[in-house]
Amino acid sequence: MKLKIGFIGLGIMGKPMSKNLLKAGYDLVVLDRNALVTEEYEGLGAIIVQTPKEVAEVADVIITMLPNSPQVEEVVLGENGLIEGAGSGKVLIDMSSIAPLVSREVALKLAQKGMEMLDAPVSGGEPKAIDGTLAVMVGGSKEIFDQYYDVMKAMAGSVVYVGEIGAGNIAKLANQTIVAINIAAVSEALVLAQKSGVNPELVYQAIRGGLAGSTVLDAKAPLMMDRKFDPGFRINLHMKDLNNVLETSHEVGVPLPLTASVLEMMQALKVDGFDSEDHSSLVKYYEKLANVEVGR
Repeated sequence: MKLKIGFIGLGIMGKPMSKNLLKAGYDLVVLDRNALVTEEYEGLGAIIVQTPKEVAEVADVIITMLPNSPQVEEVVLGENGLIEGAGSGKVLIDMSSIAPLVSREVALKLAQKGMEMLDAPVSGGEPKAIDGTLAVMVGGSKEIFDQYYDVMKAMAGSVVYVGEIGAGNIAKLANQTIVAINIAAVSEALVLAQKSGVNPELVYQAIRGGLAGSTVLDAKAPLMMDRKFDPGFRINLHMKDLNNVLETSHEVGVPLPLTASVLEMMQALKVDGFDSEDHSSLVKYYEKLANVEVGR
């Protein structure tokens, strides 16, 4: 029998991810608060349901792609939640980026109902969600990981097992820490070039092939110079991730001074009304300090 996949959360990331599952030939059961979005899926042959409980009852494996820990807890453990339709043989793959401790708590409660869980957050933003080349980092049972690897691979270029439940979100927090600090470093460098009277585009071309070159540099420097701040990944979502980073780091006793600094920069941008823009608009923080605007 063809595997039936439930998908909850059809936002910027979830929508293209779920459509890639349809392209791969999977049957889809979907749930989203936006009726216009679900109507679109009805036209694509998906089954539309009204509650997470119904998703769990109908689907073999359920994927959630939600904003943060409270939404995952509500969808899984709340009234008419997934747990009310849970049963032996069912699997939850939570691809949201949430606190690792919450992943472990949710997995424990689902296990009492005989339901397995993987925490499998993603990296790559909307462009890679669209073309199906996301990086997925997965925690949970290795046996369950192997069983549902192909499902995750239908949405991703890389799917890597990193350990027990919660390990996927630890890896994602590490990823978000590196990305945030890299964007800040790119911002500093381009503002320095601009204020010094040197064309930032030429500086970018000069350094991108050396040790300073990175995926972040290539993805974000052109956006900064072209003033294209439409969200691929919004500042407010990155702030959510960095708050989870610091909460986790405090729990385990790891000081993260650079991460804390970048979070405060993003907080300043939020105050200025830029928190719905792409995280590349972090350059605006430095531009304000230096009284200069980066351009080609």
